[in-house]
Amino acid sequence: MKIGQVEVKKEVFGIDVKPHILWEVVRWQLARRRQGTHSTKTRGEIQCSGRKLLPQKGTGHARRGDRSANILVGGAVAHGPKPRDYEYSLPKKVRRLALRMALSSKAKEKAITFVEEIKIGDEPKTKKAIEFLKKKKLDGKKVLIVLKEKDEVIYRSFRNLPNVRVLPVEGLNVYDILWSDQLVIQKSGLEDIYRRTLP
Repeated sequence: MKIGQVEVKKEVFGIDVKPHILWEVVRWQLARRRQGTHSTKTRGEIQCSGRKLLPQKGTGHARRGDRSANILVGGAVAHGPKPRDYEYSLPKKVRRLALRMALSSKAKEKAITFVEEIKIGDEPKTKKAIEFLKKKKLDGKKVLIVLKEKDEVIYRSFRNLPNVRVLPVEGLNVYDILWSDQLVIQKSGLEDIYRRTLP
C-alpha cells in the first residue's frame, strides 16, 4: 500500500483497528508513568500524646482515644494511600499489535506525512520549526514528529511548541500516536518502525 508517494507495509499501516487493545496498552503505559509516591500517615506515625481525651462513656461524643484518631483534624488517615508501584506486565505481542493498530488508524485518517529530513541548521531555532510546520500546513494541529534517531537540534527547536512532540523511533508509543492529529515520519526511520512493530 502507499501513503502519499511512499510504499509502506500493509501489515503495519493497513490492519484492522480494535479499540479495546489500544485502550489496554494506553492504560498500561499510563500506569507505568505513575510515580506512586503518595503517602499518608497512620495512627502509629502521628506525633502526639497518647492520653485519652474523653471518658469512654457518658459524654455523647465518639469513642475516640488519643489525638491521632482519624476522626479529628490533624489526626491520621484511615486506609490512606502508601507508596506503591502501579506497573504491571503486558505481553510484548499485544504491545506490538497496538503500535501497528495505532499507525493503521492514522493511515486510515490520512494523518501521516513522510519527510526526507527536517532542515533546522546547526543550532536549535524555534522560528525554523514554526516555518516547517507552516510549510506542511500543520500549524495549529497536534503533531508527533518521528525521527530515525534522537536529534538534539530538532528536539530543542520544537521543544517550546506546546502542540508538538518529537520522538525517535525507539520511543514511539501508542499514547503519543493517538494524542496527535498528524504524524510526521522521517522516511529513513521506516525500517526501524517495521523492526519495532513486526514479530
